[in-house]
Amino acid sequence: MPLLELRHVTQVYGTPPRQFTAIEDINLTISEGEFVVLVGPSGCGKSTLLRIITGLQRPTSGEVLYRGAPLTGVNPHATIVFQTFALFPWLTVQENVEVALKARGVPPRLCAQRAIELLDRVGLDGFENAYPRELSGGMRQKVGFARAMAVEPELLCLDEPFSALDVLSAEALRGELLELWTRGQIPTRAILMVTHNIEEAVFMADRIVVMEKNPGRVLADLRIELPHPRSRKARGFLETADRVYALLAGQTQPEPIELGAALSEPGRPRTLPDISLNKLASLLEHLAEMPQARADLYRLPEELAISSDALLSLTDAAELLGFVTVAHGDIELTPLGLAFAEASIQARKEIFSSRIRRLPLFSWLLEMLWAAENHQVPRAVVLEALESKFHREEAERQLEIAVTWGRYAELIAYDDSTQTISLDPTGISALVQSELAKALQK
Repeated sequence: MPLLELRHVTQVYGTPPRQFTAIEDINLTISEGEFVVLVGPSGCGKSTLLRIITGLQRPTSGEVLYRGAPLTGVNPHATIVFQTFALFPWLTVQENVEVALKARGVPPRLCAQRAIELLDRVGLDGFENAYPRELSGGMRQKVGFARAMAVEPELLCLDEPFSALDVLSAEALRGELLELWTRGQIPTRAILMVTHNIEEAVFMADRIVVMEKNPGRVLADLRIELPHPRSRKARGFLETADRVYALLAGQTQPEPIELGAALSEPGRPRTLPDISLNKLASLLEHLAEMPQARADLYRLPEELAISSDALLSLTDAAELLGFVTVAHGDIELTPLGLAFAEASIQARKEIFSSRIRRLPLFSWLLEMLWAAENHQVPRAVVLEALESKFHREEAERQLEIAVTWGRYAELIAYDDSTQTISLDPTGISALVQSELAKALQK
């Protein structure tokens, strides 16, 4: 019997017409002895799944079974470690661990004894009387691990536990956690971890569950047969990482599919990736210097000194704009992408402007501004319209990205003092030329 089982779990937020599906029809099992990692792009519902699994949130539909019984309320056999350290600053390290034990009704003498044992196990012996402010980020997260393990959970859930740490601290803590797990020194039956870091997932997991977004769904469930300890340079490691990147990046589709639905059409349109335009240019410049303007995706995070999640977002944006194609885990510049990489600053703006005008969200926004008096619209009006397609937080994010991209392309202007979005004079000229071209075609 599985330790945990999800059957057709779906989570929907809001009510029609402002409703969106965070995760849809999720089926997942976790058995004793497994270290399972969820990977996927931002917004695919990984953290939502953790909250449902730990009983902090009830799904809209579907079943959550723990040891074959339906889960109702908070799961008493599971605990969660968040990416932020969540320690009480007024308590010592030992007292922070004892909090979890006291909540379970453990006698004070046993609380102290067990807290000291756990702190010793995670390498914090001698820091029992220190306060969180005296510890490094890695040491504070170790306290979080010790507190989570204090209640001896059968299922330990980790929500991006290393993302708030510097590179060296994160690497050290990953190794220490794996050592405790593989040697049976953690009083838990299974571990479920959420991460954006693909290399981290391959380094630690027995299984990797790959998710996609809009809505969040399970794309693949991969069993990792690599023995521990794992070398990041080993062929098997690199092949596995390449496979996961290929699944997440997908394959370039025909233009109508890549662009997604217009805002006037039913369903949710394709979102604009939240990226740095400077980093997008850096990616294209880097590819332009590669043989045949082509690269393996899994090699790029190290070469560009960015996270795997950031790379996938940049790839998504470059693909959306027609600058790259993606297939079988490889990314290749298109002739347009090569032209952008080699162009001057102003020429890049013109290329970018011509490409974003094709995107449904921009096309809709520019039409709204063109039709408005003085070619300007209050931000609140645009935001309200976007909320018919996205939940509030995503609508705000999409509008912010659109304004940033539009400003770079010299299509859109924004006045923060009046909270007004308007057409840039250059944008007006571009739209006039576009309307003339349409008229001539008729």
